[in-house]
Amino acid sequence: MTGLTRRALREQAASSPDTAAVRPPVRGLGRALADVLLWLAAAAGAVCLVLVVLAVTAQITLILFRTGSMSPTIPAGSVAVVQRVPAAQVEVGDVVTVDRPGQLPVTHRVTAVRPGATASERLLTLRGDANTAEDPFPYPVTSVRTVLFSVPGVAAVVVALGDPVVLGALTVAATTLVVWAFWPRLPRRAGPTQRESP
Repeated sequence: MTGLTRRALREQAASSPDTAAVRPPVRGLGRALADVLLWLAAAAGAVCLVLVVLAVTAQITLILFRTGSMSPTIPAGSVAVVQRVPAAQVEVGDVVTVDRPGQLPVTHRVTAVRPGATASERLLTLRGDANTAEDPFPYPVTSVRTVLFSVPGVAAVVVALGDPVVLGALTVAATTLVVWAFWPRLPRRAGPTQRESP
């Protein structure tokens, strides 16, 4: 029996449906967009995780500015990153957030620091940068939140992200994106290969 040549074996393997070559997957525009969205979602998740860790370990949180009493330094609609520190560390010129029982916190600049009733307490006199007069009375505090930095114009986004409807929509969208991105796909097989001419 005559043995098959290498060329004949190659042609036989190429024509067999079981050994048809599998094309490498073609990355379309939709797949690339999904990858970008997944990376953005991962980055947002990492930021949220970092914020949670900082809030627990370093007592760093966010403050929303709804009024313009600190303009132009911190205009209305800004978000500030603040850290809780002992009142003994506060100096004149710092921008601090003071908690007020039964009222909203106030964030103004420190214009005077005086000793309080205890070693850890301080009496702070505050004034907003946009105000012409100091606040009507000093604030007795043992700790405050100092403003580390602020980002203007993002308060509306932070408020929207806290809306249950928006959170639900984002959760559904993220779940759909992840399922679609990782859903198993069948590999595309190559069409019939052309045989070499003898």
